[in-house]
Amino acid sequence: MKLPEHYRYSKEHEWVQLKGDIATIGITDYAQEQLGDVVFVELPEVGHVFHVNKSLATVESVKAVSEVYAPVGGQVIEANSSLSSSPELVNNDPYGVAWFVRIKLSNIQDLDQLMSANEYQSYVIEESD
Repeated sequence: MKLPEHYRYSKEHEWVQLKGDIATIGITDYAQEQLGDVVFVELPEVGHVFHVNKSLATVESVKAVSEVYAPVGGQVIEANSSLSSSPELVNNDPYGVAWFVRIKLSNIQDLDQLMSANEYQSYVIEESD
């Protein structure tokens, strides 16, 4: 399992990359593997405000429809429009071009509830057993 070391991770298999007070959010490689081939991604509109653990996006795959939850709270300042026309990017590059949204954080302490790459890897191994 590949995990960028400088990202933070949620138990719901989302990742967060922080630059200043802007959090870029996507789903982990583990999550996209579990979903299978992604065929549709529905993202929120710019300006929408989310609270931690509220539904942020919907991902449809050949296996299931799944919710993506906000690992941090804040206001959406950008949504990745590339995923509308090319949802398969989620399978090909979940930590790069397939980011979902960028959020202006409302509370930096939200990050304290997230896991490091090592903690997340241990969590996934435990959850798989």
